[in-house]
Amino acid sequence: MRGTMHRRPKLGCRFYRTDSGNEPVRDWLRGLPAEIRKAIGDDIRFVQWAWPIGKPLVDGLGAGLHEVRSFHDGCAYRVLFGVERGAMILLHGFQKKTARTPRPDLELARGRLRGSR
Repeated sequence: MRGTMHRRPKLGCRFYRTDSGNEPVRDWLRGLPAEIRKAIGDDIRFVQWAWPIGKPLVDGLGAGLHEVRSFHDGCAYRVLFGVERGAMILLHGFQKKTARTPRPDLELARGRLRGSR
């Protein structure tokens, strides 16, 4: 345990920012109840420290896109992210209501990922 107190996470974390300065994931999170925000934040923090990590917490969606898979009170939440220069870039967040990730959500996150490079 010695030496881990001052260790940095393997990945930094930043929010994707639009050209107009908005941070869509931060705005989405702020609209959620505190207990859901905490659950999602704890999962993101765990990914930062444990990267690379796979299921059940993280799934790869192809072409450098990943999802943090959070659950709270029977509901599923997803934060789609990419990894760039040692940081996870939080691209898109939503409550998952279907078995498959909806194509519009994937396309939006992929477009933001391309735009962040």
